[in-house]
Amino acid sequence: MLIARAPVRISFAGGGTDLESYYAQFGGMVVSAAIDKYFYVFVTVNNGENIQIMSSDYRTFYRQDAEREMLWTGDLALPRAILSHFNIREGLSMFLASQVPPGTGLGSSSTVAVSVIKALSSLLGLVLSKQQIAELACAIEIDKLGMPIGRQDQFAAAFGGVNAITFDADGVAVQPLRLSPEVLEGVERGVLLFYTGVAREAARVLTEQNQAILTRTPAVLESLHAIKAMAAEVKRCLERGDLRRFGDVLHASWEQKKRLASGISNPWIDDCYDTARRCGAIGGKITGAGGGGFLMLYCSQSRAPAVTEALERLGLRRMDFSIDFDGAKILVNNAIPFRGARRAGRGSELAIAGS
Repeated sequence: MLIARAPVRISFAGGGTDLESYYAQFGGMVVSAAIDKYFYVFVTVNNGENIQIMSSDYRTFYRQDAEREMLWTGDLALPRAILSHFNIREGLSMFLASQVPPGTGLGSSSTVAVSVIKALSSLLGLVLSKQQIAELACAIEIDKLGMPIGRQDQFAAAFGGVNAITFDADGVAVQPLRLSPEVLEGVERGVLLFYTGVAREAARVLTEQNQAILTRTPAVLESLHAIKAMAAEVKRCLERGDLRRFGDVLHASWEQKKRLASGISNPWIDDCYDTARRCGAIGGKITGAGGGGFLMLYCSQSRAPAVTEALERLGLRRMDFSIDFDGAKILVNNAIPFRGARRAGRGSELAIAGS
């Protein structure tokens, strides 16, 4: 068996500027942190003439014989597209499981891509860097499957840690932030995550946002320019250890984010956020594209109990976390030699090509 995992992330600032429609023109920047909530891939090698995939999150099962062409539509399209990329057609069972529900704004779909790529490339004996894993995940999600998403989540999951990630027409660069132990502790204790219980469909929000960028809608472009500037300010705040200012910038960024597309917030989310602010939260936002998932807040450690109590009365549930610094990782690899690797005979060039 081979077991791989990759972390989900919380994005502090800059979300939306990682869409190619924006950064190819203006450049983008996101500051995010990988957290210790993981997507796991369990791979078992066998002598069968088929592929089997099981997902605990979606409660679904897929089986395909080696003679049939692998299709990338329907259930489990993402892991099927990755298997097709590596040209793996037989002799393998894959079980997928996540510590967070899907559709909650923590980058879980891209974490699936990163963890499956890490697992299968390791199974085939291919040595891919974190950068190569993230780039391949982007290529499969965005180019092959046509998902209307950005490029921050794949890099956060592959690299781990707290990073400033920049995007331009030439590519993506990851700069790890060197934070003091005191600042890291302040982030882990002062940043609060509350599950709203509502899953959301990011594709609709991101498609609307992409269209607004392509048509150069002034209000959306102005907000994205402001959000990018706030990402740079968040980076400075974290490096200086100015967490009060960090909270203020989160609040200002949330006000801008709500202007990007309809459905990012709603009256109930606004009420939860306003309640948290009255109880001492300085700033925050809905994670991911918006509309549901997790409400992320920053407050002083002394105010965290009051914020937690108030939001749990409204039906939200707090999820504790720590920062993950490993990124995509193999936990166990005692798989037998993989017979299906002969079918993937184009080697590491295939793995890195992104096609």
